[in-house]
Amino acid sequence: MPKVFPAEIRERFLDLVCAGLSLRAAAVEVGVSSGTSVGWWRESGRMELVAAAGAAGGVAGPVPLDDPGGGGPRRRRAVTAQDRASIQTGIRLGHTPAAIAAAIGRDRSVVVRELDRNRSPDGVYHAVVAHRTAAVRRSRPKAFKLAEDPDLCARLEEWMDQGWSPGLIAEVLAVDHRDDHTDRVSHETIYQALYVQARGGLRADLHQQLSCKRRQRVPRSRDRRASSPYKEAFKISQRPAEVADRAVPGHWEGDLIVGTTNGSAIGTLVERTTRFTMLLHLPERHDAASVAQAMIREMRHLPEHLRRSITWDRGVELADYADIQIALNTTLYFCDPHSPWQRGTNENTNRLLRHWFAKGSDLSVHTAADLARVAASLNARPRPTLDLRTPAMALNSLLTQAA
Repeated sequence: MPKVFPAEIRERFLDLVCAGLSLRAAAVEVGVSSGTSVGWWRESGRMELVAAAGAAGGVAGPVPLDDPGGGGPRRRRAVTAQDRASIQTGIRLGHTPAAIAAAIGRDRSVVVRELDRNRSPDGVYHAVVAHRTAAVRRSRPKAFKLAEDPDLCARLEEWMDQGWSPGLIAEVLAVDHRDDHTDRVSHETIYQALYVQARGGLRADLHQQLSCKRRQRVPRSRDRRASSPYKEAFKISQRPAEVADRAVPGHWEGDLIVGTTNGSAIGTLVERTTRFTMLLHLPERHDAASVAQAMIREMRHLPEHLRRSITWDRGVELADYADIQIALNTTLYFCDPHSPWQRGTNENTNRLLRHWFAKGSDLSVHTAADLARVAASLNARPRPTLDLRTPAMALNSLLTQAA
């Protein structure tokens, strides 16, 4: 039956090892076998030890974290809780700072500085108290840079009034003041001055100069999709393979082209196989209800096999997609956020449509008859992808075959 040792002996053994003794030397010191010492050390979950070559009494130390080979230059690293525990044990055993430093693989000055800085008022070094004291000192509050530099704030305000972004400002300052960090500031510091209350330094209304013009910052930790109307919608990755290879007609891609200040819009739909284009007249509004009504009105006349699916962006204009699916007996798929290239056919068609609907123009002036003429003109254009047939010819061929 294995011999049971008191807990005090085991703790004494661990203290000795943490102080720098080898497992064998610590085992001899407390009067246990080598096998027992190895088992205790493994069960404690401590770091691996290596024997210190030439060390008297078999003193060993942990492998230095930043010098695993033992011969290269050490990089500066913070004193760890394990280091402090070893320092405490070494002090209790009467070891010198040099001996303790050798045991933990650090320079003697590190141990001396640690004792000077973090020794308790009673003159005793307590590892746990020292570790907490160092953590508090490390997290000391730091004065906000822009709150103490009105001249820099004035320059930032002038640049932002000219439409410069915080990222551009930070980059320009970094180039102009390569060797002077006092006149440099990061884009994150500027954003904090704009959005964090009581930070001060910049005008309260300066956020209006940002492209997003938000009063508050959108936290990255929040699930921004929680209120999305597309939580239950089909994703583009769920489309059947027949959509990607264009082997089967009846799969459409859609989007809006918008006019000046987003005040007007025209809906566009293009069939992937034939490139046939349909335009949705939205004379007054382009909200979800208006877009759904226009899409149902234009597509309900198509045969059911030619409205198998529709792929759209995640714009709010299609929030009523469920109504469209029911009315047209089709399936709507939605692209990944910020991925318009996933509707490449529709994007290319919208580029062609800009010949008639210039960017920045008022699209509400175009009547339904105007849109019909433009669609007819685009559908009569020969396409190299269709062997110079027109989309109208390709669609008519499909309708004839179905009949």
